[in-house]
Amino acid sequence: MRRIYWILPVVILICLIPVFLVYWSSWFAARHGCVLHEGWTNPCIVDGHDWGGTLSSAFVSGWFALATLPVAFGCVLVLAVLALTDLSRHIRSRKKD
Repeated sequence: MRRIYWILPVVILICLIPVFLVYWSSWFAARHGCVLHEGWTNPCIVDGHDWGGTLSSAFVSGWFALATLPVAFGCVLVLAVLALTDLSRHIRSRKKD
């Protein structure tokens, strides 16, 4: 199997991390009754630990998705083209036999 079939999905997953962080921070804040928005960091005390800064950073990292999602989309397109090319080559080689 070609190495690119392992590299591109890893790049896609890395590009989706900001989206996952937004969903995680929103879920965590809602589950624990914390206020979460982009304006400033609000305290969010859970089990004696303040998660406010972590949640705020994770939530605001969603803006990085504006840069990473187009890269992920490009990787999906490249992966689809490579897969279709390999599939057509495989089908042609079977017809010759």
